[in-house]
Amino acid sequence: MGDTRGRSRDARARSSGTGRTRAAAKPRAAPSRSAERSRDAPARSRPSGPAPARPRLTRARSRAGEVVARTTGLLGLSSTKRAAILALVVCALALTVAVPLHNFVGQRQELAAVSEQQQALEADVARLAADRARLADPAEVEAQARTRLGMVTPGETPYVVQFPAPPAPVVEDGQAEPGVPWFRTLWDDVSGEPRR
Repeated sequence: MGDTRGRSRDARARSSGTGRTRAAAKPRAAPSRSAERSRDAPARSRPSGPAPARPRLTRARSRAGEVVARTTGLLGLSSTKRAAILALVVCALALTVAVPLHNFVGQRQELAAVSEQQQALEADVARLAADRARLADPAEVEAQARTRLGMVTPGETPYVVQFPAPPAPVVEDGQAEPGVPWFRTLWDDVSGEPRR
């Protein structure tokens, strides 16, 4: 009975074309005489007992299979290999993003510096425009000529007031002379030389 099951399974695989044996993958040649004899003769090479059944999965085997399935996961790689690949991908992405991000931040800083410089220049332009408007008045020009240049109008007599020079400070004994560094005074005192 087991023998007939095996034969019927082989016959079904051959007829449907889904057999996965090497013989099914290759084109069939004409059967030889020895092949014809073996078909006609009873099958002596096969055991006469029932065909071996597939091993059943027990709970321990199925749990072990689940653990293996969980740890191997994607593309049959272990979790350590997957973590290493993920780390490499993250590093590559970080390096890919780092240069454009550095350029972006640098350009933002340059833009901020140029904006501050532009605001300072605009303030200078506004101040110079106000000075120009103020100097458009002839009375202001005359006042500036008198104070800055010492000019007078024809017929006026200019007077220049000179203050007397301040008296030279009197150096008493034991005081430092003005304009002389302190270490020179100390050296003169230590060496016994007279002060200059």
